[in-house]
Amino acid sequence: MARDEDEPEVDLGISLEAVATVIDHARAVQSADPDAEPYDDEEPDTRDVTAEREALAAFIDELAEEEQAALIALAWIGRGDYEAEDWAEARRMAMERGAGRDTAAYLLSMDMVGDLLAEGLAAFGIAEEEIER
Repeated sequence: MARDEDEPEVDLGISLEAVATVIDHARAVQSADPDAEPYDDEEPDTRDVTAEREALAAFIDELAEEEQAALIALAWIGRGDYEAEDWAEARRMAMERGAGRDTAAYLLSMDMVGDLLAEGLAAFGIAEEEIER
């Protein structure tokens, strides 16, 4: 059977759509600065950052433990802690270290976690911009 070009060569253990959702929401949460001055005559950003953060945390919490570990491993790869070739080891360590911990809180404590996840995908040759949402 031929490999679908949209499928990554490695089994990430999580859907690309779920990763893209986390990337998008993490960027929105982490880029929203309630103290920032609006540009020119634009209205200030009135998004409820707390509600967005809670919604993202709830989304991550609803993922299976293996999917949560995959997010952590992708962030580690994006940060340079592991290489794509070390995927199995990164996932194993994420499962061990993440057992019984709050994955959402851990991920959201990382600076620029959305970008780290996107870089993690890029290490596998996956452009997050091309993932259907």
